[in-house]
Amino acid sequence: MLNRTLTPPIKDAIDYTLKLPACTKFLLSNGAPVYYINDGAEEVAMIDFVFNAGNVYEQKTTVAAATNYLTKNGTTEKNAFEITEYFEYYGAYLNRHCNNETASITLHCLSRHLKELLPVIRELITRSIFPESELQIFKQNSIQRLSVNLLKCDFVADRLIDKLLYGANHPYGKVSDAEDIEAVQKDELEEFFKKYYLKSHCRIFAAGRLPKDFEQLLDGQFGDLSLNEEMITPLHTRKPATEKKHFVSNDKNGVQGAIRIGRPFPERKHPDFKKAVVLNTLFGGYFGSRLMANIREEKGYTYGIHSFLQNHIADTSWIVSTEAGAKVSEAAIKEVYNEMELLRNEPVNDEELLLVKNYMMGINLGYLDGPFQVIARWKNLILNDLDENYFYESIDTIKHISKEELQQLANKYLQADDFYELLVI
Repeated sequence: MLNRTLTPPIKDAIDYTLKLPACTKFLLSNGAPVYYINDGAEEVAMIDFVFNAGNVYEQKTTVAAATNYLTKNGTTEKNAFEITEYFEYYGAYLNRHCNNETASITLHCLSRHLKELLPVIRELITRSIFPESELQIFKQNSIQRLSVNLLKCDFVADRLIDKLLYGANHPYGKVSDAEDIEAVQKDELEEFFKKYYLKSHCRIFAAGRLPKDFEQLLDGQFGDLSLNEEMITPLHTRKPATEKKHFVSNDKNGVQGAIRIGRPFPERKHPDFKKAVVLNTLFGGYFGSRLMANIREEKGYTYGIHSFLQNHIADTSWIVSTEAGAKVSEAAIKEVYNEMELLRNEPVNDEELLLVKNYMMGINLGYLDGPFQVIARWKNLILNDLDENYFYESIDTIKHISKEELQQLANKYLQADDFYELLVI
């Protein structure tokens, strides 16, 4: 029996051994890979169809995103209303999302309804027709949403910092204007759909309480489609801006400034990447970070500030992001550079480093909580051409990185002259 008069021992999170649960892999009859976790307490399921159909493949801005979005808005058998009504009848949720390299169609539903819903997913990825009326609604809504967002300094800053770091013609730096959206044509969507969905390179991820005949069910619906075509991702050269400091007046009466400070950084296969994730957490990656302690807690310049390494498959950047009062924005920028200087010149103390390590281990524990979270970890690894060794190497880096290594890394990457600075008011 527990003696509740005694305080239980406290164990640091870094003392735990984390294990990434295995996922099952099988191939459809056409060779398309399927990765799944069959687990969970509830009778729910998620299936994510990930196509190589992102922005890098489009010849004209907005075509990839419009194609992905409108796959749910009309097929040869059903109109947009009928498709939406069908999924709602079964209590299911269907989402579409377009990234830089990939575009996805994701289904969440009760496990017992997969047999009724998968045929409609097949219909969407083989028989979408992109009705002109739906395209016009998409354009109208997109332009309206853009016009509203362009009044917000943080939205403008997010667009411009990527443009500065990658170049206006790089997929990561390319932005859509109202003219680009208005110029999208139905035949362009049909052509893109034919090339990157009907004949695609697709990877399928699934999780939850899956039916016993899940593999046969999936193969029966999708095994005869062209989902395993070889596809070469276009190469794009990063061409950052020559000028490092930029100020944009977005609202002459604006009382708040959006600050973005960023620099190019190697992608995740670089040997410094895993260590840089730890340094970034210490610098600005969580609520107890140096930037939060200084600029939010001590100075009161902002409600929140954070830094992050962009989750891109190819080129990456290290970015600091915050919004501050217009009158204190310059002072906030100065304090960001002061924190960089401190990390370069003074090693972090043992107590702070232990706190960061425990926090990061706790976050990784949360990432393994449940089948949906676990398959998300596998998806991130697989789409970046990594395996489970990368996960364990990352955990080992968190546990064993030293303050000396962090200081060396800060001197290598946290040099003010390497950063682009953007202030939008």
